[in-house]
Amino acid sequence: MAYTLGIDIGTYETKGVLVDEAGVIQAQAARGHEMLVPQPGWAEHRPEEDWWGDFVHVCKALLTESGFDPKDIKAIACSAIGPCMLPVDAEGIPLMNGVLYGVDGRAETEVRELTDRIGEDTIIARCGNALTSQSVGPKILWLKRNRPEIYAQTSHILTSTSFLVQRLTGEVVIDHYTAANFSPLYDIATQSWVEDLAGDILPLEKLPRLIWSNEIAGHITKNAAAQTGLAIGTPVTAGTIDAAAEAFSVGVDQPGDMMMMYGSTIFIILRAQSQVSDPRIWYAPWLFKGEHASMAGLATSGTLTHWFRDQIAQDLPKDTAFPALAEEAGTSPPGANGLLMLPYFSGERTPIHDVHAKGVIFGLNLTHTRGDMYRALIEGIAHGTRHVTDTFAELGQSPSRLLAVGGGTKNALWLQATSDITSIDQIVCEKTTGASYGDAFLAALAVGLVEREDISRWNPVAQTITARPNPAYDKAHGLFLKLYAQTKDIASQLT
Repeated sequence: MAYTLGIDIGTYETKGVLVDEAGVIQAQAARGHEMLVPQPGWAEHRPEEDWWGDFVHVCKALLTESGFDPKDIKAIACSAIGPCMLPVDAEGIPLMNGVLYGVDGRAETEVRELTDRIGEDTIIARCGNALTSQSVGPKILWLKRNRPEIYAQTSHILTSTSFLVQRLTGEVVIDHYTAANFSPLYDIATQSWVEDLAGDILPLEKLPRLIWSNEIAGHITKNAAAQTGLAIGTPVTAGTIDAAAEAFSVGVDQPGDMMMMYGSTIFIILRAQSQVSDPRIWYAPWLFKGEHASMAGLATSGTLTHWFRDQIAQDLPKDTAFPALAEEAGTSPPGANGLLMLPYFSGERTPIHDVHAKGVIFGLNLTHTRGDMYRALIEGIAHGTRHVTDTFAELGQSPSRLLAVGGGTKNALWLQATSDITSIDQIVCEKTTGASYGDAFLAALAVGLVEREDISRWNPVAQTITARPNPAYDKAHGLFLKLYAQTKDIASQLT
């Protein structure tokens, strides 16, 4: 029997699976870590501990649990949060903490200055995306300006996945899907690094080599084998961002397929028929040459439920708090007895791209309960999600089918509220393991163990969440949008 290994580094947890040729999970392992917030608007991970340390721990746990001979593992793929920004020296040693994806807004000044200098229309035409907190290019420029001593020592700028691949194989590579987030350094027409838009950011030789996600990046080195227990010479793919691997894990493979990832953030990927460039959403080449994807993401989703548990529900045991809160919220009617919540606790990404946006709980009176507040939180995330799906619809990109995945799919209240508020049915597949399972499939694909269409056999449909449109939700959504518009200026003046 041949096996493939998939490991994913998430915002708060690393997960791994060993999977056989039929798609059956033979072993699973996980390890938690923290997101560091050294100051408001920043978000970081420790690459040695949270990325490589977690990878090694989970890999060893999988080998121990399964008892398999490492030589029977035919390929490895990893994914991780992204896009991140990590400077490393000539030996591949991190020079600072990894700067996380769009939840880190430290490069706001650089985003604005580069946009003014190059022009938003030019950036969108050449890079496919407006510059936002999700863009890596401005964060590299922030590094150059604010940490010049680190910038001077930098041999390469890596992202989270490319750091793992470099540790495993010695190769410095990045997949095109991830690279498209390095605006304004990646040209979508030539699918190459470019310096003519902003050559002062970084010499291009300090960026990783570009390859596709289904390509083999390299093979396990002697040193990596000693640390992980894997066999020397095992193929390792280029990998990708976690959300893309998660989308593939549930069969997002045909134009019109859309993934709704319920995790620390809501992340949406639409497998698009052609390139769609609009400043409100993101574009990238899909995992395979000649294919396209449109993306969107909220800044705080599952993270917000954790905040509520830790700050508002401290009386509940942590291991049973979420079911208890869902039960309390179930006693509150749709509309949460008149409460509205803006879920912008870390600013917001798509479609408003506002790093100054703030969380708001509006409409409180003395009759409201914790259940009302938790329902308003869930509905607030769902209204933010509808803001995104309505934007896709405006662009002629409504999904032909929507597949839900991630830990949040265990929250029936959240799933149903999202379908009801967006008026979109959701498909939930048998396995909601997520990105690590998608990694295992992509690894199998890279070495010829499976064909692309085999993912529907690996992970069949388990249930469908049917939308129940409610006029009260339509009214609430209009008020949700108005509440943001009317508090935006105030929020931007708060520290």
